[in-house]
Parts: sequence; structure tokens; C-alpha cells
Amino acid sequence: MDFQDFLRHQFAHIAIGEFKPGKFEAAKKLYEEAVSTYSTGFKGAYLLQEPGTDKGISVIFWESVEDMTANQSEVYQSILKKMMPLFAEPPETVVYELVCEIKPKE
Repeated sequence: MDFQDFLRHQFAHIAIGEFKPGKFEAAKKLYEEAVSTYSTGFKGAYLLQEPGTDKGISVIFWESVEDMTANQSEVYQSILKKMMPLFAEPPETVVYELVCEIKPKE
């Protein structure tokens, strides 16, 4: 790893939404299926659920915005089409740049 690696920041694709009542589990399975299609530049994914609700937040980390875009394959798009009817309304999506990372001391 050289100095330039320390200057490069990851990006996070954030989606915040609510599924129709009782549809969170079905959406979770599709989410896992969609994430399994990712390859180059994929750094990790988290799906958070507000306890007792069908509200959730997806956080997917990427090496670059270009990698994120490149991973939106036909298979991914097909899975996303299956997921969209499960939402109560379309999710809010935003891309953020990771500018500070603080890890616990070991």
C-alpha cells in the first residue's frame, strides 16, 4: 500500500425506505441476492431494520462511484425490479463519500 491509497476515499450508496407491511423479509432475501452479484470495487454491505417496523436502511460501500455504476448488471437490474413492488414508496437514495473513519483501539 502506498501513500496514494491513504488519500483515496470509499463511497457509500445509502437507500432509506419502508416496505409494505410484512414484506421486509422478502426484500431482505432479494437484497442479499442483489449484493451477491457485486464484484470489482465492492467493499461491503449492511442492511439495517428499525425494530418492530418494515423500515430499513441499506449501506453499500464501494471503492469508487465508477465501480458502483459498473456493478449494475442486467442480473442486478432484474432483482431490483422484483424488489421495487415491495416498497411502500420508492426509497430515497444518495451517494456519500467516506471522509472520516474511526475504529476502536485494540
